[in-house]
Amino acid sequence: MKINDVILHSVTKVAVFIILTLAVYLFFSGHHNPGGGFIGGLILSSAFVLLFLTFDVETVKTAVPVDFKTVAAVGAFTAVATGLGSLFFGQPFLSQAFGYFGLPILGETELATVTLFESGIALVVVGVVVTIILSIGEDV
Repeated sequence: MKINDVILHSVTKVAVFIILTLAVYLFFSGHHNPGGGFIGGLILSSAFVLLFLTFDVETVKTAVPVDFKTVAAVGAFTAVATGLGSLFFGQPFLSQAFGYFGLPILGETELATVTLFESGIALVVVGVVVTIILSIGEDV
């Protein structure tokens, strides 16, 4: 017998939106304040775990058709590639560069290469954590 969890599903949809907003905020505040790719990735993966707990795994996999092992691999490649990118400009490994640019709508904005590195770290964390949770869930 399937239990009708309308309230749980409704609350989860709102909570996931709030969790994703917090993850994006922590990700982008990372190179000036505490936060960044690691904690942003953990919070983002907690949103996926909440979805897996509320809805069944197959429903979420259908809605989000992503192989999280591939996500982790792409994140690792991105993090290493940003570190190697500095070598092409004669700088030490993992050196960062930044500049201020006038962007439409956003105005004067700082763009930094550390954001690319942090995005790689976030993808690795999301891929690994969700893969571990799915592996544990399959064993039960």
